[in-house]
Amino acid sequence: MRKNPRSQKATAGVAALTLGAIGVVFGDIGTSPLYAIQTVFAADHQAVKPTEGDVFGVISLVFWSITMIVSVKFVSFIMRADNDGEGGIMALIALIQGAKLKDSKLQVGLIAAGLFGVALFYGDGMITPAISVMSAVEGVEVAAPGLTDFVLPITVGVLAILFFSQKFGTHVIGRLFGPVMVVWFIVIACGGIGQIATDPAILKALSPTYGLDFFVTHPTIAFISLGAIVLTITGAEALYADMGHFGRPPIRRAWFLLVFPALTLNYLGQGSLILDSPSSISSPFFLLFPDWSHIPMVLLATVATVIASQAVISGAFSVTRQAIQLGYLPRMTVKQTSSEEVGQIYMPAVNWGLFAAVVALVVGFGSSAALASAYGVAVVGTMTIDALLFLVVFRSLWKKPLWMTLALGAVFLTIDLAFLGANLTKIFHGGWFPLGIGLILFTVLVTWEKGHSAVAKIRAEKEGKLQDFVAKVHAKEPPVQKVPGTAVYLNSHPDTTPLALRDSLQRDHFIHERVVVISLITTKVPFVRDGQQVTHDDLGDPADGMSHLTFRLGFLDIPDVPALLALANEMPEGELTDGPIAINDAYFYVSNLVVSIGGEVKMAKWRKRLFLVMYRNATSASDHFHLPPDRTVIESTEVAI
Repeated sequence: MRKNPRSQKATAGVAALTLGAIGVVFGDIGTSPLYAIQTVFAADHQAVKPTEGDVFGVISLVFWSITMIVSVKFVSFIMRADNDGEGGIMALIALIQGAKLKDSKLQVGLIAAGLFGVALFYGDGMITPAISVMSAVEGVEVAAPGLTDFVLPITVGVLAILFFSQKFGTHVIGRLFGPVMVVWFIVIACGGIGQIATDPAILKALSPTYGLDFFVTHPTIAFISLGAIVLTITGAEALYADMGHFGRPPIRRAWFLLVFPALTLNYLGQGSLILDSPSSISSPFFLLFPDWSHIPMVLLATVATVIASQAVISGAFSVTRQAIQLGYLPRMTVKQTSSEEVGQIYMPAVNWGLFAAVVALVVGFGSSAALASAYGVAVVGTMTIDALLFLVVFRSLWKKPLWMTLALGAVFLTIDLAFLGANLTKIFHGGWFPLGIGLILFTVLVTWEKGHSAVAKIRAEKEGKLQDFVAKVHAKEPPVQKVPGTAVYLNSHPDTTPLALRDSLQRDHFIHERVVVISLITTKVPFVRDGQQVTHDDLGDPADGMSHLTFRLGFLDIPDVPALLALANEMPEGELTDGPIAINDAYFYVSNLVVSIGGEVKMAKWRKRLFLVMYRNATSASDHFHLPPDRTVIESTEVAI
């Protein structure tokens, strides 16, 4: 088994972790200045005007949105809700699953809401690379207007290189992420400071009174503007989701010491520039910088957006693997790209599915301004669900007072619902895309979970109790014939008999001298400590050569069966009553169910067909569990759902 990355993380310096967090966690929110303010003033035929009142109001709303949602909601509160150090919406789902809520229907509803949030995350993951890279490349329109026609092909080319390089892993170029993003934040802060120095009056926009006055004087316009202002907080979920890689303190330090000040200064600078030169609303970010620096800024912005996209892609790999381990998606090919870091994985199906969707978005929408209309719905939807689940954890698990829960809920949900309402106006202008993707993936998640549970129940009924099988073997007259060698049988349930073992005895009338039944149980925590991973049971008679091993895995642990057996061999002497397992000579038996439609499982026929498609295209058990192909035997049994 590979070591828990948190044990490695503990030995790393705080500075190194903080630098790593800057490179991985803040790419999305850190590149929002490229397009956010431009979108606010370009949206809805310039309903927001480049006047002092509107500019001060918008910048005030931007600052306080980032403050309340990122600094207060996520960094100060939600990031405290971790699942054994891991964060993200999957961590909240695991906490809710473990909570003892009085109303079981409420618990099921909350888990379903969490799964919808996971589905929306994929919609966000498709739009982020598209809008980020395209907004950076569009900077050439400022530096060299004659290259405008090349924006689209350059964007697609950059994205193609990005997705193609995933199979090589990011452990090499990942070391450059932190320093590059530090340079990025320093540069965008300097750009803002240079403009603020020419007219410091924009600093007054830090007062919340300007945002409130904007709402009072132009309530409709201010509300609509929230649909674009939300672009300044995209990536807030990443702070929480990537907490397991770096820990809360490094993320908090990076945010308050560098990222938050740099973003604030840049947004203030863009606001000041728009007041000085209203025509700059066409590209306020790039126009903050001198003419000679436009090409270098386009290159730096492109690198920064690639880093932001990389973080989203890696997050999609991580969330997908967690969903597989927790039983919400079928097995998929997972390739480890680093021998040192367990989080460095590559999933071909996810990678190329994202690439196809991202290119379709780039070509279909044609510009970052058009993509901005689709962006935000998924982000706010996920953040609203985060808040709901957190409030349940806050009240039910942490036992906080009701008044405190209601007060937090009033603040968080008022802000979230305001942004959600403003973004719902985008549905007919592109917002349908992430919502549609979310609904499709939510259907996939719940269909697989229901179908998989039904198949598991049918399997358990066919298998029968393991202890009953062992007793039958002991009582058989004449005694069961045994052949030399070790047979390892994989079984999903620790109390039942592997179908392959039962069928082998009935068909061949013999079993191996050494029979080891192993069960892998995925827990609701990310990692299980080495001393708690394996449990041995000699099944009542240490001398009969039959034993059972149960392995407890976290949902981020790798289900490598040979490595797990090696871990069992390291148990204290005497615990493995039949001695060490001959891993290199053992044969591995897998019970495969051939599923068909026509059974009595209560599912709509179309959902059964959908489940069947996923089931038949799942990665083979031998690949998923890292079994040696030349010593793996797959036995099939037909069942109907």
